[in-house]
Amino acid sequence: GPGPGRLPAGEEGPVEGGPPDHSYSLSSGTTSEELLRKLNEQRDIIALLEVKMKEMKGSIRRLRLAEAQLREEIREKDRLLHAAGASTRKRHGL
Repeated sequence: GPGPGRLPAGEEGPVEGGPPDHSYSLSSGTTSEELLRKLNEQRDIIALLEVKMKEMKGSIRRLRLAEAQLREEIREKDRLLHAAGASTRKRHGL
């Protein structure tokens, strides 16, 4: 049979529980139907968060590639500036 605090399939009634100490805690009068609805809502939220996480990972990957390209451009410009500065010093006898 059902364990303590559990209901037989299809039967509604309150589920025993402690006082709610978190915003997601349930009151002691929560029915199995309400529990199922809350569970499904939480699954939907988790699924949405997983999609968002994948999108963010893609964004991070693109940002890292862009950062690498920008760093390479900076290195190239630094080389050009250094070369230009060296040739200017040579021309002026410094």
